[in-house]
Amino acid sequence: MVGPTAIGKTAVSIALAKHFHSEILSADSRQFFKEMSIGTAVPSKEELDAVPHHFIQHISIEDEYNVGDFERDALNLIEEIFKKQDILFLVGGSGLYIDAVLKGLDSFPEVNPKIREELQQVYDKNGIEPLQNQLKQLDPDYYNVVDIQNPHRLIRALEVCIQSGKPYSSFLGKNKPERPFEIIKIGLQADRKVLYDRINMRVDLMIENGLLEEAKNLVHKKHLNALQTVGYKELFSFLEKEISLESAIEEVKKNSRRYAKRQLTWLRKDEAVIWFEYNEPLENIIKYIKLKTS
Repeated sequence: MVGPTAIGKTAVSIALAKHFHSEILSADSRQFFKEMSIGTAVPSKEELDAVPHHFIQHISIEDEYNVGDFERDALNLIEEIFKKQDILFLVGGSGLYIDAVLKGLDSFPEVNPKIREELQQVYDKNGIEPLQNQLKQLDPDYYNVVDIQNPHRLIRALEVCIQSGKPYSSFLGKNKPERPFEIIKIGLQADRKVLYDRINMRVDLMIENGLLEEAKNLVHKKHLNALQTVGYKELFSFLEKEISLESAIEEVKKNSRRYAKRQLTWLRKDEAVIWFEYNEPLENIIKYIKLKTS
């Protein structure tokens, strides 16, 4: 199950997993980290206890863990789970991580470490905007779908562009190994105004639930890649007296809306996804899954 942030994937996937006596694999890379709960909308203890969940807060922000590690771990776990049941739910908004499990990772040219170092120096000295502008010039297609607030993703794409002389996006979708399971893709969607209202309300709720305190506890590690994440970066700016709290919260909302837009751009490229409204009666989704698995 896919969909943008704040669309309601957690509640729907838990209801579906309970109905089918199944389990959930999270493909939300923001929820992998033990230290990040409120700002990544980790399911509550009650939700996690409702059905078995995997890949939620299973590593530390200090750990090296990439999409290749996730692909390997997820495929191994899927093999084990399918020994005891027939249906499993892979849920998330991180399109790259979903595609890694369902389609396999793409092959990229080896990159000279010096290129990465130079790009990192640009970021350290001048911030993220020069990287954004360079990617927009070298690979406008990938620029339109990547989280342009994530310097790690930008640097990765740019180093491939510079090394190869080709757009990063030209390497995507080339490697398509066969998976030993049938894939049914469903997505949740909503009218843009509804989605944006849900995002704004979620951010307000996160602040009420202690997101600022969570950010305070992490600001000394803000250099880590895991913390280059919407909801934390903006509050770090407040904590370092660069902007007001009100401005930081508005930035979180704005960047969350942008993130949702990019998620949808990525996800809607996949014509195999069948889209349901976020408030679709659960029985309609259940009926569709039963039809596809019969």
